[in-house]
Amino acid sequence: MALKDVLPVLRNEDGIRAVLGILKQRLGERLQSGADMRAQHAHTTTYLPAQLPDGVAFPDSTEEIALVVRACAEHRVPVIPYGTGTSLEGHVNAPGGGICIDTSRMNRILSVNAEDLDCEVEPGVTREHLNTHLRATGLFFPIDPGANASLGGMAATRASGTNAVRYGTMKDNVLALTAVTASGEVITTARRVRKSSAGYDLTRLFVGSEGTLGVIAGLTLKLQGIPQAISGGVCPFPSVEAACATTIHTIQAGIPVARIELVNALQMRAMIAHSNLPYAETPCLFVEFHGSDASVKEQAEAFGEIAADLGGGPFHWTSIAEERSKLWKARHDAYWAALKLRPGAQGISTDVCVPISRLAACVAETEADIARSGLVAPIVGHVGDGNFHVLILLDPANGAEIHAAEAFVERLNMRALAMEGTCTGEHGIGQGKVAFLERELGGAVDVMRAVKRALDPHNIMNPGKIFSV
Repeated sequence: MALKDVLPVLRNEDGIRAVLGILKQRLGERLQSGADMRAQHAHTTTYLPAQLPDGVAFPDSTEEIALVVRACAEHRVPVIPYGTGTSLEGHVNAPGGGICIDTSRMNRILSVNAEDLDCEVEPGVTREHLNTHLRATGLFFPIDPGANASLGGMAATRASGTNAVRYGTMKDNVLALTAVTASGEVITTARRVRKSSAGYDLTRLFVGSEGTLGVIAGLTLKLQGIPQAISGGVCPFPSVEAACATTIHTIQAGIPVARIELVNALQMRAMIAHSNLPYAETPCLFVEFHGSDASVKEQAEAFGEIAADLGGGPFHWTSIAEERSKLWKARHDAYWAALKLRPGAQGISTDVCVPISRLAACVAETEADIARSGLVAPIVGHVGDGNFHVLILLDPANGAEIHAAEAFVERLNMRALAMEGTCTGEHGIGQGKVAFLERELGGAVDVMRAVKRALDPHNIMNPGKIFSV
């Protein structure tokens, strides 16, 4: 998608000037409007051009977020929430300018309720910070999107990652939110309990709303006990079809796999070179099992038998933490490894998700499409839930390559939709996938528009994202 295709948002020059003056007086140096700071808060990991905000506010509290939003609401100026900037579809761009609210100073862990397996945090807390803090309690927060993202941003984009096949996504692990609405009102969406039948589920309305309904100012999260034992390893396969079939059979057999990650042959070549892995350049599954010493051994052996029946293996697994850490470090470094396949290229990541019964066909057709297109584009996937990612390596200054990449991404999304899947398993819509949402959900998008208009009648909350208003 080029800049001309991004949803337009009109600039309100007078309102922006007024809000900058108000916030400078209220926040002092915690309102920044220098070009470098603004550029840092509009960076995008797609090839969408950066669109800078007019100012960046660094609130210290929920009350200060509300102060910023009220000033913007009064003058009808856009508000763009910002966590760590790791989102992938232009979520933090400011097509109509406005004020970016950077929540990084709100990074306090407010409480850990070990007996209830939950915690309360501010939105700027990152997942690594939280898990470091929790280590002594024997608990952990399982959602791992790869990047050290902020928990507020992870909720806003409904993030998931490598552990989702066992522990679910952010929608399953957020119990309650504190949010600042488009009018500057502070609301709490639920209580600190595991279930409730009290009214609309506002928590899940805000989770995944990508900042278009309000600013997340606090979260209550589910926690999990750290497993007594963990085993894992890498299993090679002759084809992606065999690897996907093994994934399907593993899930259908009821083996409670914690992670099951597909790496295709091209991505494996990159990871072998980058991380010095002792494997062949074939499609592989990276797997992990959580439980007791006996159960993780049993699960690993059962998985190995399924893989062998489908032509895979040998499956070498280990419960030694240092060896597992090396494997998962290699998997998490897949992006950096892939960039070395084409030095100087920019990596553009896109994802889709299909029912696991359609996974093998979708991945195989996608690999064939990449080959026909002449693109360099390795594949990885959280295949336990049918989700996979393609990293397109291209020269952003080469118009022909961008055109080929755009055409491929459209075919990929339409392929997933034709297989009863979704145009995005975890990246979100942002600016980059607006064109596919209505093709996926049809008239349901009109219901989303109605909710948006009711909660944000002047369209100031992260405008130009998800759908046109």
